[in-house]
Amino acid sequence: MKQKPKSAKKSRPATKPKVQSERLKGWNEIARFLGQPVAVAQRWARSGMPVTREGRFMYATQEELSRYLGREAGLDVPVHIATENADLFADLKRALAHARAGNQPKKPNTKR
Repeated sequence: MKQKPKSAKKSRPATKPKVQSERLKGWNEIARFLGQPVAVAQRWARSGMPVTREGRFMYATQEELSRYLGREAGLDVPVHIATENADLFADLKRALAHARAGNQPKKPNTKR
């Protein structure tokens, strides 16, 4: 009787659920998301950036960090931090609409 050749299965890395990918674990992930060195992320956390300690790790969500950066920049909308899989076109349209609403051209004063 012939034996079937065993197919070599390649193990795939486990895919994380979307909820997990939005939560950043550790200073390295938080700093990488912010595009800053770890020391800067730690300094920002001391000045009020929303991070939480669970055990020996620090955690933050991308959404909370974006809102925090928006508040720090004096905006009423969250700041978008570009990531590899981000939809930059939608964010650009939103930012342009926000800028146009706030920067209406002033009519020249012709009365004297």
